[in-house]
Amino acid sequence: MCGIAGYLAPNGKMGRFSETLSAMAETLRHRGPDDGGIWYDAEKGVGLAHRRLAILDLSSAGHQPMHAASGRYVLAFNGEVYNFQELQRELGELGRRFRGHSDTEVMLAAFEEWGVAAALTRFIGMFAFALWDRQRDTLYLARDRAGEKPLYYGWCGGSFLFGSELKALRRHPDWKGGVDPHSLHLLLRYTYLPAPHCIHPGISKLPAGSLLTLSSGGSSGSERIVPYWSLLENLQRAEPFTGGDLEARQALGAALSRAVKRQMVSDVPLGAFLSGGIDSSTVVALMQAQSPRPVKTFTIGFYEKGYDEAAQARAVASHLGTDHTELYVTDREALEVIPKLPQFYDEPFADSSQIPTFLLAQLARRHVTVSLSGDGGDELFGGYRRYALIERHWRRISRVPGSLRRAAFRGIEQALPLAERALGRLTGSLDLDRLRRLARLAAAGSVPELNELLTCYDRWAEAATGQAALPALPLANRELWEAHPETLEHLMLLDFQRYLPDDILVKVDRAAMAVSLETRIPLLDPEVIELSWRLPRHFKWREGQGKWLLRQVLYQHVPRNLVERPKCGFGIPVGLWLKGPLKEWGESLLSEAALQRSGLLVPGPIRRTWQEHLSGARDRTFELWPVLMFQAWLEDNG
Repeated sequence: MCGIAGYLAPNGKMGRFSETLSAMAETLRHRGPDDGGIWYDAEKGVGLAHRRLAILDLSSAGHQPMHAASGRYVLAFNGEVYNFQELQRELGELGRRFRGHSDTEVMLAAFEEWGVAAALTRFIGMFAFALWDRQRDTLYLARDRAGEKPLYYGWCGGSFLFGSELKALRRHPDWKGGVDPHSLHLLLRYTYLPAPHCIHPGISKLPAGSLLTLSSGGSSGSERIVPYWSLLENLQRAEPFTGGDLEARQALGAALSRAVKRQMVSDVPLGAFLSGGIDSSTVVALMQAQSPRPVKTFTIGFYEKGYDEAAQARAVASHLGTDHTELYVTDREALEVIPKLPQFYDEPFADSSQIPTFLLAQLARRHVTVSLSGDGGDELFGGYRRYALIERHWRRISRVPGSLRRAAFRGIEQALPLAERALGRLTGSLDLDRLRRLARLAAAGSVPELNELLTCYDRWAEAATGQAALPALPLANRELWEAHPETLEHLMLLDFQRYLPDDILVKVDRAAMAVSLETRIPLLDPEVIELSWRLPRHFKWREGQGKWLLRQVLYQHVPRNLVERPKCGFGIPVGLWLKGPLKEWGESLLSEAALQRSGLLVPGPIRRTWQEHLSGARDRTFELWPVLMFQAWLEDNG
């Protein structure tokens, strides 16, 4: 796990390239505290910077940026290629020789042997990298299939900048900054920024599973981005799984065991996050089954009722015999994290579980350098309760022709203002917003549209920014999408394409990297991903529960009664804190003057929503937290 940065100045005017690259790299020291390096070619106007968290080959042979044996390629790499040992053996049989045992050196040999695009398809891992081809004067940027590792890029003042985090780009002398109003609207709508959008104008996130190519003579807009891997296209080609329950359990158990084994390769101490839920318990159980000593596991607990999972995790750890560490966090300790969030996340990010995620990573880092995590199970095996709700709702409303439902919605929309004026005076508390929302849900024309209405806050984004409502983000490969009409599959695809890479994986990466901890996610191994999509629905949702098959794998190691409990997520009582210990902090960011400072927000509706939350009339945490995170970020980066 590392940090990368760099830039390409096609006109060759790099200026003080050594100082600039060193400054960009220094901002990423938390991602790589063990070593750093820069490389540049002043004549070609290109430079790469790297910060290293040493995990494999701790010697100087793992130093980056690293040169290929022939001298053709120079690579700055963030992440891990888990199958590098198999690739090294294959390349050795083809005559390639290696001076160390790092995955970076194996990647360079693979590029030389098979070419960049073909080599990418062979890598099993999490990664983002910048590769300079000295023979073709071409820059390549790439990101792993699921989007575990971040990569930003964009043009500023004639220079093409890139880096693991935005703070590296900000150290370039051509940096412009600013806030993109469209992206701010998206943040308030989704609570995160979906790729390729970025809070800064002109800067983008490289989509997961993509390869960007830019020649040294390129200019703004000349970069070419192509997907080297697509879940939808894999789904189209895949042969459906036809075995029974036993065969399915054996196939998934074997695939997960291989993924866990690959990800346990490390030259530094390794452990795992454990919540006591299905996903993390499965990962830990398979780790312990393949480890000759107790696996180190980590859990944090909260004293607030309804937010604590430590007891369940402790029971699972005891049954499996892990070396377990838990820490109960006070509200004071959790609150101390909040002022640091803009620095950790680098652009506004408003999933409040970012706070316990950071605290868990901080706990683990005191004992290990690498920690495995159980993320991805909900998106791959149908685990979210929202899926069942949407399926039931869609079955009901789809019986009525869409044209009739939309006409009814328009009628309600027209009648509601009159009802609000007439009935609101009589009741004083009539919740017509709920009626309006239900009418919109009934008018949904598709499962993705229904999901969008249930998971985003478009009316709030419109009111808080003064911008007209945005259309739904487009779906990639609509033809492939429409060829798979299963409702559950639709919802899982939506979350895998957007919510997983742009919320869940962002949250984990930034929280862990803030304390120089590498996280690995076995459930996102390509073999596991592709198997999950070959499985028919009944292996994912059965007996009123999601993740049915994943549970069967876990039950081979952990008794059912230890893990079967209501899902409570990984949250903290932010809504309560905003009315208590965070009230003063919230008021400072949501005052009339603070909201007017950027000129991007409309104070009226935000102030009313804040007062409504403080009064206890309604819980407005989900609307307010993105505004607070934006305001806090703006103070830090304005």
